[in-house]
Amino acid sequence: MTDRETPSSSLKIITHGCRLNSYESEVMRDHAQAAGLTDAVFINTCAVTSEAVRQARQSIRRARRENPDVPIIVTGCAAQINPKEFAEMPEVTRVIGNAEKMKAETFKPASLLDTPERVLVDDIMTVRETAGHLVDGIEGRARAFVHVQNGCDHRCTFCIIPYGRGNSRSVPAGEVVDQVKRLVASGHKEVVLTGVDLTSWGGDLPGHPPLGNLVSRILKLVPDLPLLRLSSIDAIEMDPALFELATSEPRFAPYLHLSLQHGDSMILKRMKRRHSREDAIELTRRLKAARPDIAFGADIIAGFPTETEEMFENSVRLIEDCQLSFVHVFPFSPREGTPAARMPQLDRKLIKDRAARLRDAGEAALNAHLARHVGQVRRVLAENNGAGRLADFTQVTDLPAHLQHGEFAELEITGQREGRLTGKLI
Repeated sequence: MTDRETPSSSLKIITHGCRLNSYESEVMRDHAQAAGLTDAVFINTCAVTSEAVRQARQSIRRARRENPDVPIIVTGCAAQINPKEFAEMPEVTRVIGNAEKMKAETFKPASLLDTPERVLVDDIMTVRETAGHLVDGIEGRARAFVHVQNGCDHRCTFCIIPYGRGNSRSVPAGEVVDQVKRLVASGHKEVVLTGVDLTSWGGDLPGHPPLGNLVSRILKLVPDLPLLRLSSIDAIEMDPALFELATSEPRFAPYLHLSLQHGDSMILKRMKRRHSREDAIELTRRLKAARPDIAFGADIIAGFPTETEEMFENSVRLIEDCQLSFVHVFPFSPREGTPAARMPQLDRKLIKDRAARLRDAGEAALNAHLARHVGQVRRVLAENNGAGRLADFTQVTDLPAHLQHGEFAELEITGQREGRLTGKLI
């Protein structure tokens, strides 16, 4: 969760969840400032798990305690999916939908605050287009995010997000390139393409261009961009052009976050995923063979309904088989209205125990990944508070105070501590 105030005003935006939400919060900030809205708290919620919704409600209550006289406007996926639930909270002034939060006219005080309607949420499934929004980056972050796609046409049995984001829709390539040019001109050295189902980009555009086409155009038309990164991809949708760029283009960041979700093919079928265990292993092996320095991260769910011990062990082994370095573990949390919520559920203690075992395996994989960097010279992008990241997304700590935010530097890696690398400038 991020909590950012706008200088010289009491406008505050609290962001939960994904990188796309972070990007959209900056668009909201720009719209609010342009409309002259200075006294308000916006809470941009997430709905990926029941815990995320609980945290959103907790955040709303905290915001009201800290801002007793300021309007509180709730938006994001949780608000889109269940606006009535949030509108009934006494702390909430207004609830706006995911489509509404991206429209400048929503933020005019007369439209947003001086209306008897507490809920401004339309049917997200009727939205057919996604416009690009020009922002100068995300406040306080060294890398900039560019929204290129929204929504999802797939219906994984555990996932509620399509009902918060709608169907897949793409930002045209020309608008994306213009935004990247703007960010590079403002000094950003790394740009991250983000979306809900990023590899579905282009499916609704004329000619149905694949994501590799967009990446190629950006790298060709913005030659001054040092590093381009993808937020997360569906492994089964990696087109040949994207594979070629990921393995041969130096300005393509050597890191891919893969939406794997599980390591057992039967569970993947029950999740309604479109890849098998073997597909995931084959892709990562091909990528590693072509570009040995590439690193992988992945989301893995522990305790999905019907998961046996053997099925779970396949997820544990997947970390090694796919050479994963960054593992994000989610204990299964049934979302009302999804098919998985109606499947036979596992005991909560068993789910918690399996999640802990997966995290232990992920921590061991991360430590091995960090150890491979020690003694090497790496380029780091400096962030805030002495932190930074390598091109393969590895975190670095204890950078010198004089190193400027958003600046590249060469670093000799000397050690590791608490999941991060340490080093000295050269």
